[in-house]
Amino acid sequence: MTSRFRVVLIAFYVCQALQPQRNQWKSVGAANILAVHTIHSNSHWNLMRGVLRALTDRGHTVTVFTPIVDGDRDGYTEVDISGDSEVRVGLNASQVTSCQSTQTIMTHIASSSRINCDIIFDHPRMREILDDHQPRIFDAVVAEVLELDCVSYAATVLRVPSIYVVPPPIVTYTERSFFGHVPNPATVSNLLFWRGVPKTFVDRFSNTLQTVCGSWLLWSEEQRLRKSDPRPFDAVEPTRPSLIFTNTHFITEPSRPLPPDVVQIGGIHLTPPGSIPKDILEFIDDAPHGVIYFTFGSLVSMSSLPEKVLIAFRESFSQIPQKVLWKYEGDMKDKPKNVMTRKWFPQRDILLHPNVKMFISHGGISGVYETVDAGVPVLGFPFFYDQPRNIGNLVDAGMAISMDLYSVTKDMLLDAILQIINDEK
Repeated sequence: MTSRFRVVLIAFYVCQALQPQRNQWKSVGAANILAVHTIHSNSHWNLMRGVLRALTDRGHTVTVFTPIVDGDRDGYTEVDISGDSEVRVGLNASQVTSCQSTQTIMTHIASSSRINCDIIFDHPRMREILDDHQPRIFDAVVAEVLELDCVSYAATVLRVPSIYVVPPPIVTYTERSFFGHVPNPATVSNLLFWRGVPKTFVDRFSNTLQTVCGSWLLWSEEQRLRKSDPRPFDAVEPTRPSLIFTNTHFITEPSRPLPPDVVQIGGIHLTPPGSIPKDILEFIDDAPHGVIYFTFGSLVSMSSLPEKVLIAFRESFSQIPQKVLWKYEGDMKDKPKNVMTRKWFPQRDILLHPNVKMFISHGGISGVYETVDAGVPVLGFPFFYDQPRNIGNLVDAGMAISMDLYSVTKDMLLDAILQIINDEK
C-alpha cells in the first residue's frame, strides 16, 4: 500500500508541476503582431480588417497603425494616424479620371507610398517601438503593400518576419521583387490592362509594352525620390516577405502561376448578412419588379459626375419598372419616383437580398467579391487602376456588361439594363 501511495503521490506532483507548463505552451501558440495599414481608403481597409479580424479571432494579439479606426477590442489595439494621412474618399470624378495614364498612376504610387511610410515611421508610438533600447515584443509585421515595400522597414529594424497584404488583385510591377518571378505577359494581364486576359496578338503586345513601361516608370520614380529626398527606410535593405496574402480568388481571376508563399484570400472581408434599415428594407420588399443597386463606392462622389451623365441615368431609371437604390450625396434634382438616394447603403446586405436584380458598379474589387457571392449581375463603369480588369473578368465570366461612363446615353443605358434584367441566366 505504501509503495502504491508513493506512486500516486509522485504522479500527482508531476501533474501539478506540468500544469503551468501546459498553460505556457498554450499561450506560446499565439503571436504578437504589429500591423501597418497606410492608405485612407475603405476598400483597402476591408481586406486588412478581414485579415486582422481572423488573427484576433484565433487568439493572436494585434497592434495596428491605421487611418481608419474601428475601435479597440480584446487582443486588438489601434493607433490612429488619420490626422496626417491623405483621405481617399468622396473625390471629384474629374480627379479620378485624370489619373488614368500609366505614368500618372506610377508617379502617384511612388510618392504617396513614401509619404505614407513617413507618416507611419514618424509617429511617436512607432518610434518608441523601433527604439533600440526597447525590448522586442513583436513576433511579426503584417503590412499593407501597394507597389513599394517601404513599410517593411519595421520588420527590418525589429528583425522579425514580414507578411504582406496586397489590396489590389495583382501587383504586376513589383512581382519580381515581391514574389521572385515575372508573369508571362502573353497570358497574364497586368494590373492596368483593360482585359482580364490578353486574347489577341494586339492584346498580348499591348500588355507586354504596358508591363515593361509601367515597371520602368515605377522604378525610375522611386530612384528619383530616393536621391532627391532620402528617408531612413531607404538606407536599409527591405526584409523580403515570408508570406504574401493577395486579394484574389479563382472564382474571378484567370488561372496563372503563383509561388507557394502567395496565398489568395479574396473575399476574406465577406461577413454573414446583417440587418437592413427599416425604410430601405420596405423599399426593397415593395418592388414587384425587383431592385437595382447603384454605387461607385466610397472613392468617387456621385454628385460630381457631369450633368449629362446624371441626366442619362435619371431619364433611363424613370422609364424602367424596377426600383433603384442610388448612393448619392446631397439632394438630387428631378429625382425619379422609383429612386431612393442615400449617402450610404449597407451594400453587402442589400446585394444578398433576393429582390435585388442588378448591381451598377465601378468595379472595385471588394464589391466584385460581394456581387459574385450574392449572384447578382453587374453593369460596370470602370474608372481607373484595377477596375477595368476587374469588370473585364466578370464580362469573361458572362456576369457583366462593361460601358464607358462619359459616352453613355439614355438609350444605351436602357438597352444594357433590359439585357441584364431579361437575361434568364
